Amino acid sequence: MKDIDTRQLSADDWDELHFPRPEVQDFDRVVERAISRRGFLGGVLAFGSGAAVMGTGLLKGTTAMAQPASRFPFTPIAAQTDGTVHVPEGYTWDVLVRWGDPLFSDAEGAFDPAAGVSVEFADRVFGENTDGMELFNIDGREILVVNSEYTNNEVNLPHAADGTPASLDDVRILQHLQGVSVMEIAEGEAGWAVVVDSPYNRRIHHNTPMTFDGPAAGHALLQTAEDPTGMASLGTFNNCGSGRTPWGTYLTCEENFNGYFGSTAELPSDPVVAAGYQRYGINADGFGYNYHSFDPRFDVSANPNEPHRAGWIVEIDPANPDSTPVKHTALGRFKHENAAYAIAADGRVAVYMGDDERGEFMYRWLSRDVYVPGGDTATLLSEGTLSVAVFEDDLTGRWVPLTPATTGMDAASIAVFTRMAGSRVGATTMDRPEWIAVHPNAAEAYCCLTNNARRGVLTDAGTVRTNAGGDPMAPNGPNPREANNFGQIVRWRPAGGDHAADSFAWDLYVMAGNPTVAEGPMAGSANINAGNLFNSPDGMVIDSTGLIWIQTDGDDSNEGEFAGMGNNQMLAGDPVTGRIERFLTGPNGCEVTGLCWSTDRRTMFVGIQHPGDNGGDWPDHGGSLARSAIVAVRRADGGLVG
Repeated sequence: MKDIDTRQLSADDWDELHFPRPEVQDFDRVVERAISRRGFLGGVLAFGSGAAVMGTGLLKGTTAMAQPASRFPFTPIAAQTDGTVHVPEGYTWDVLVRWGDPLFSDAEGAFDPAAGVSVEFADRVFGENTDGMELFNIDGREILVVNSEYTNNEVNLPHAADGTPASLDDVRILQHLQGVSVMEIAEGEAGWAVVVDSPYNRRIHHNTPMTFDGPAAGHALLQTAEDPTGMASLGTFNNCGSGRTPWGTYLTCEENFNGYFGSTAELPSDPVVAAGYQRYGINADGFGYNYHSFDPRFDVSANPNEPHRAGWIVEIDPANPDSTPVKHTALGRFKHENAAYAIAADGRVAVYMGDDERGEFMYRWLSRDVYVPGGDTATLLSEGTLSVAVFEDDLTGRWVPLTPATTGMDAASIAVFTRMAGSRVGATTMDRPEWIAVHPNAAEAYCCLTNNARRGVLTDAGTVRTNAGGDPMAPNGPNPREANNFGQIVRWRPAGGDHAADSFAWDLYVMAGNPTVAEGPMAGSANINAGNLFNSPDGMVIDSTGLIWIQTDGDDSNEGEFAGMGNNQMLAGDPVTGRIERFLTGPNGCEVTGLCWSTDRRTMFVGIQHPGDNGGDWPDHGGSLARSAIVAVRRADGGLVG
């Protein structure tokens, strides 16, 4: 058997390689459900561009905003397969910032095209693998806050054999290139640029001091030798999607944190800790970061609770560079993708979240107290109720509270082991719930379900595959396809138009697919055609006009079932008609992720992550190391962009 380079696996494939999913023995029940689902699936597809797929029939009349005659202020572009960025005619793009660019003058020239950045400057430059981002206007200044999700070790440690850290300095380089960059940007005659040495500039990384609040703060599960109080933490990890609060703070979301930990000896034997390791995918080797060989904090044989301090949503105040980031345990611990807020009818704050792993769940946080502009916000992300989504096949659903009464777990355990709590109440297994977006002008929200190649696929023993908790991944309402390599976007509308309601109606806005090479479910929904093919919807933002901007992170081979899709891309969708058109394509090998706008809406900032995955050298070219970057997209006539 050919050796597997585990560093080339996706996070899901790595988890399944090291943690084979349990088999469901009650197979008759699973088969019965799958058969009944086939009838429902036929009904969904039969609606075509009507109710269930497009939302203009069965759930018509619920989108509040008036629609202009033309919803797309651009000419769609064709799929591309080359090594650069493309935008429509009449638009331009420029690089705003790349990993290794200085945030402070002492780091000018720190990036070497062949060697990268040394340990001395790794926390003084813009981080690697840009992801979620938000822009804040603070006292008239434009402050951009950006996640750096992970590192490409072969790129970031070109001196190390196979990119494997061989010293504590190597580990520190990787630790400091990840996390969050807070930076002021400004537009001049030459375009947008970072304001070097701005008092707002700040790097937050794997060693930045943080604090906890919420039900798990101070609990024994968070206590370590370094912090026996269980109230403090160091660092934020695998910062994927983002969010913002109505009171002007930034939410960074910790996703695949499990891969940073390893062990130099036996794994912990405590049954509670061991069960958590199994469900969250923590083993002796990790993803290849090799932190545990040089930094004892990441050696779980010595520090078994350290992984419990990761997997949270972290709040950062971009207006105060001296503030301590807060990990909100009330929002649950899982592989957070992003955090999208809505204000309920009574003024309480709802936050929608997805757990980005095959067969995991969607969640909603609802604050106990109401949001009052200019008022006290201290309890809004720490006192309230966390619920998990249950989707029914009849296009209805409900939010089930995760409480001691519903789960049989205490509040701290629900926070630390949120996945187990969701399993106990029968949450719906989803096809990797990634970015969630709330419509600014209508009572509806959307979630990208990016793909799930294991959905409905049987094991060698003839049993249906499950998630890490043993919950079956048979086809279900919002996840109707077996072996789903394309993904879909689910939409829900809370009862009465109130995001505090515990029930909702749902439909599928789009099912990605390829009608040029497939028939039936894999052809996709009726709003997919040869001109807008894509797979694996991932990032998603709805702009002030109501357009849905969809970013992809999928297969860009342009072959087989993915023929005609080209590179990963960004598309715009109309939530009323269902029409979807391609706006931007990235260089081959990249993911397009992260989106926000300048305050005047005349510039769109888009993230290009891991452009060197296929050996490219974008954007510097000339044999330079590949560099993830943010591009600034503008209209040539200076008009509004979104």
